[in-house]
Amino acid sequence: MKKLTLLSAAVIMGLSAPAALAKVSQAEAAKLGVELTPLGGEKAANADGSIPAWDGGITKPVAGYTKGMHHPDPFPGDKIEMTITNANKDQYKANLTPGQMKLFELYPSTFKMNVYQTRRTASVPQFVYDATKANATRGELVANGNGVSGAAIGIPFPIPANGLEAIWNHILRFRGVDVETERNQAAPTKGGDYTLVELSEQLRFEYSRPDMTPEKLKQENTLALFKQVVTQPARLAGTALLVKETLDQEALPRQAWTYNTGQRRVRKAPNVAFDTPGTVSDGLRTTDDYDMFNGSPSRYNWELVGKKEIYIPYNDYKLHSDKLKYDQILTPGHINPEYVRWEKHRVWQVRATLKPGMRHIYKVRDMYLDEDSWQVSIADLYDNRDELYRVAVAHGLNYYEVPTPWSTLEVFHDLQSRRYLAIGLDNEGRMYDFDAKLTEANFTPDALRRAGIR
Repeated sequence: MKKLTLLSAAVIMGLSAPAALAKVSQAEAAKLGVELTPLGGEKAANADGSIPAWDGGITKPVAGYTKGMHHPDPFPGDKIEMTITNANKDQYKANLTPGQMKLFELYPSTFKMNVYQTRRTASVPQFVYDATKANATRGELVANGNGVSGAAIGIPFPIPANGLEAIWNHILRFRGVDVETERNQAAPTKGGDYTLVELSEQLRFEYSRPDMTPEKLKQENTLALFKQVVTQPARLAGTALLVKETLDQEALPRQAWTYNTGQRRVRKAPNVAFDTPGTVSDGLRTTDDYDMFNGSPSRYNWELVGKKEIYIPYNDYKLHSDKLKYDQILTPGHINPEYVRWEKHRVWQVRATLKPGMRHIYKVRDMYLDEDSWQVSIADLYDNRDELYRVAVAHGLNYYEVPTPWSTLEVFHDLQSRRYLAIGLDNEGRMYDFDAKLTEANFTPDALRRAGIR
């Protein structure tokens, strides 16, 4: 594996003790936007040119786009350059994860990867770049790695020194400020039958607000506010969840409440964390699988393994299109591979290993973070027998009206049951609203009760 010249040997070894490494120097931080992208990725192309240099990403919406539309593909003329199948997968093994290799083996006649040219489209607003550069020399892990201090708005550790800093970059990456979504999820049976679960969600990213400061974050200790209401099917409608995510989770752990339609009561829900099954997920994902990883990292030791070049879903505008119906996407075993765009990108590999004495259904989580956005793109999840249990895939694109890279669909493949859960289906629904005007009053137990009443 090729290592970066900007990283010390300690980084490549993946030290799990953040206190062992000093903060980033001003000289290192000065490389952001020069040798490195403003968020810390390598700006240059890779050795053979298959990954191009980053040139700023998408900086404006596609011609003809207006807010509220599903996002037209900026690259409609791009052609498939090659297709990886079970028959030829070994030729590309160096650029695939063990989980991807396993999917070929489980579905040899149907799973494939259509590979397109790599386009480094990730971009965020300038105020996020500015904040990231400021964070580089002041951000630090606190509470034994269970919190962050000295950072706001941007990536806290654009030049990460260990695995904990890297996963915090994913947790705190920019995804807008106030966002409303109406999305669907489905868990098809082996035969492909499914019931759509419709979810209405509101998110207020306190950490990312343009006027946020490290001092204010330390005082208020709120990372994000999240409210989710099930609207369909009728038997589940009204089930609701409220989460207040904290930045220093040792000082104050996550606060959560649920609304039960049968009892018509709001209750505190301290167990909405870690490996508690996710909302109406048929047990196919954990709570901390949402957004590929969320919440406290305290149950794991985190190792920064290093950089790799692998094929990840990217610029998945075809999969995102409102020209598709859910029946076209949701096929037995896995989503329809004809609509997925794979590209070769550099990723950070971060390995989370369960600490002795801690409990979780995943003993090891190998996560592959896109260097340009810090989005976890692939997660290979191992059980307590050290066998691959699940493979999670985030199908990303740039919501260019913001702009922000984020997933349009997350798919959790359960290798044992040979089923999968698809979260974020929005092809037949209303598009995300990144201009929502949400206040803290939208995220109270009373607001949860009102949202849950059918």
